[in-house]
Amino acid sequence: MSLRSRVDAVIGGAPQNPTPQTEIVRRPSALRVLRFLLLGCGLVAFAVGLWTGFARLGVGLTGAAPQFVEFHGALMICGFFGTLISVERAVAFNRPFAYLIPVCAATGVFALLAKATTFAGAAFLMASLGLAAASLSNMGRLRSALLAGIPSIAALSWGLGTLLWLANRPAAESAGWWLAFLVLTVAAERLELSRVAAPPPIARALFVAIVIVILTGTARGELDGPSSPYLGTGLLACGAWLLIYDLARRTVRLSGQIRFTAACMLLGYGWLIIAGLELLAGPLHLTLFWYDATVHAVTLGFVLSMVFGHTLIIFPSVIGMKLRYSPVLYLPLLLLQISVAIRIVGDFSGSTELRSLSGSLTVAAVALFAVTIASVSGRSRTPADDGTSHLKGVGAN
Repeated sequence: MSLRSRVDAVIGGAPQNPTPQTEIVRRPSALRVLRFLLLGCGLVAFAVGLWTGFARLGVGLTGAAPQFVEFHGALMICGFFGTLISVERAVAFNRPFAYLIPVCAATGVFALLAKATTFAGAAFLMASLGLAAASLSNMGRLRSALLAGIPSIAALSWGLGTLLWLANRPAAESAGWWLAFLVLTVAAERLELSRVAAPPPIARALFVAIVIVILTGTARGELDGPSSPYLGTGLLACGAWLLIYDLARRTVRLSGQIRFTAACMLLGYGWLIIAGLELLAGPLHLTLFWYDATVHAVTLGFVLSMVFGHTLIIFPSVIGMKLRYSPVLYLPLLLLQISVAIRIVGDFSGSTELRSLSGSLTVAAVALFAVTIASVSGRSRTPADDGTSHLKGVGAN
């Protein structure tokens, strides 16, 4: 396996059991149709979540948005991110039964839209338990209790947050576990891929300690309290660990899609560090929107940057369509970073105008990203430039 191929595998975050691109494109199947439908459900949750986000920011929207404002967090984290992660994991596990996990998540989306909150919560809970079990069953292939255990802990965090949400606990309590789900899921994937770079044993021990600190802060309900020493330290340390040990720090010096993906990774890690600093900054409860600033530094700054960076690698294997890279993708990426920065400034200054502006810029960034990929990928290709070169060597010994 060449160095370039190793870099592609690490930075791209390719599925654990990748299927050759040509095979995916030439072999339509019921599973491929199912993946399309499941991703469609996730995108519906994302669209409604953005819509309700506008309503929460005070932007005057007509229609049904006010009816679903209370479901904004559940739609975005459980409905969108949960379904997206579940579909990607089902493809990686490469077993038909694994698709029951995203089916449960997608069922939860439509239950939310029907305002059947108990049924939605049960569906999300089943998805989280299935994801945890599937991750543990993958221990034999990974040959590591750590690499299988962390994703399982992340999935169980999703389930704990859902249980608290069903119990009508304060939103910050459930959000704390949901954020742990997202952070630990991404970090665990990067840890697995970092094996190519062979981090020293002390780094793996430090990673375990960081996970324990994050879970301690979450269990203490620090996102809902006046101080967050454990959670803030955990997020800060996690972002720093990823900056130091992820190969993105090196491959950002390369070119093309590899550099773009690495840039997304590094920017996301920076936002995770900022989220940790926000929690450690003192009596944040005196700031009107401190909770909003922390949550969106993680969900938009960290996680959505990861989505931008992984789309060109993961989605071809999930949907069976070739996607191409273009330098124009840096524009929506930059716009996303600006929108998150404005959101945090608006939160800490209490400016509703800045917060509303940030919401508009976030939607514009996502729309521009999608339109750019669709436009570039829809152009005619030559065999030498079909957008699949980034998959060469992935999975090779």
